[in-house]
Amino acid sequence: MTVGTNFDVERHTFAPVDGIPAPVAPYAHAVRAGPLLFLTGQLPLDPDTGDIVGDDVAAQTDAVIANLEAVLTKCGASLDDVVQARAYLTSMDLYDEFNAAYIRYFDGTLPARTCVAVVGLARGALVEIDAVAVLARNP
Repeated sequence: MTVGTNFDVERHTFAPVDGIPAPVAPYAHAVRAGPLLFLTGQLPLDPDTGDIVGDDVAAQTDAVIANLEAVLTKCGASLDDVVQARAYLTSMDLYDEFNAAYIRYFDGTLPARTCVAVVGLARGALVEIDAVAVLARNP
């Protein structure tokens, strides 16, 4: 698929064998449009079982970021390439604990970020994060 005349669009969906949880709904794990890579929100799911990992927001944040890193790696990127992240928490009471876990994964410049509270997340998760990364124009 081509967007306008400038970018080819590539959709990436991975199997759990790739170390990435299977989709819980109809979506691609990532979509590349030119130099931009849009990552679908990741939940704290174990790639092998599909079960929620962790009982608290810190452990779940660790699992979410591990899943984001797995998708980024399969697409030839890393957390260093992330320019924006959006975090969804089931309560703003989790905000400080989430931030303490989140900050451990970013050295140097932090990506732009939004964090909002939502009524609920799939599978009963406490946190979900999606991201946008910038990649080399010609991988």
